[in-house]
Amino acid sequence: MPWWGWPTILFFTTFLIGVFGVMAGIGGGVLFVPLAASFFPFHIDFVRGTGLFIALGSSLAAAPHLLEKNLASLKLAMPSALVASTFAIIGAFLGLWLSALNPAYIQGSLGVTIIGIVFIMLFAKNSENPSVTHGNYLTQLLQINGIYTEETTGKEIRWTVHNTTKGMLGFVIVGLLAGIFGLGAGWANVAILNLVMGAPVKVAVATSSFALSITDSTAAWIYMNKGAVLPILTVPSMIGIMLGANIGSKLLPKVKPSVIRNMVIGVLFFAGVRSLMKAFGI
Repeated sequence: MPWWGWPTILFFTTFLIGVFGVMAGIGGGVLFVPLAASFFPFHIDFVRGTGLFIALGSSLAAAPHLLEKNLASLKLAMPSALVASTFAIIGAFLGLWLSALNPAYIQGSLGVTIIGIVFIMLFAKNSENPSVTHGNYLTQLLQINGIYTEETTGKEIRWTVHNTTKGMLGFVIVGLLAGIFGLGAGWANVAILNLVMGAPVKVAVATSSFALSITDSTAAWIYMNKGAVLPILTVPSMIGIMLGANIGSKLLPKVKPSVIRNMVIGVLFFAGVRSLMKAFGI
């Protein structure tokens, strides 16, 4: 294959990831890293470095439209993203250290983590509009609430959240995993925001997509500083993911996230199994 072959394939692959990732609220990294690590001839460190940058790119591309629609909430995103980004730095250093010992450790751990994510997504039942009558003290202190218009019904939905402390503890784990594997954090953000804190599913999906721009940027610079980011992989991937995410953010208000979620679960399971097989040299 000529030198431009793999970058071209990466562009079209990440374009599709951008469209479906934003609508499912999981960003691009969690789909890109297992797929690229399993089916592309790149070292796992370069894949993880690129994965963080494309998750960042998809978030930046989708954020303006989601904020304009009042689906993404700054008040909800900022505390959760700041907690996750702090621990993403620790995770990035830990992931590069493990990879230096043996890349198979990261490849195998990635496969196990991805399959674990699949089961979390499979058995976690999203609540479209959880009933949260009033927030706790921390929620009221930070004034985490909002209103958005549900385009499928034309009704205004008022929302707030609770269990804020439990949610912040969950983002500690999310940040560590995001840094270690370069996955982004959207796969867990939606579950924590919706199931633990009680945000409506569309607010959780949109806020998750926006918050990735904060969480992933911290870990991404660690990988760049260590030389684990190759422009020939990162540039076409970021262009593809941002174009796709821009389309996905416009489709999100009109598409049920559950439809996209089921498609993502199937792709992730296949990629997780392939990653485990690669770790064992199969």
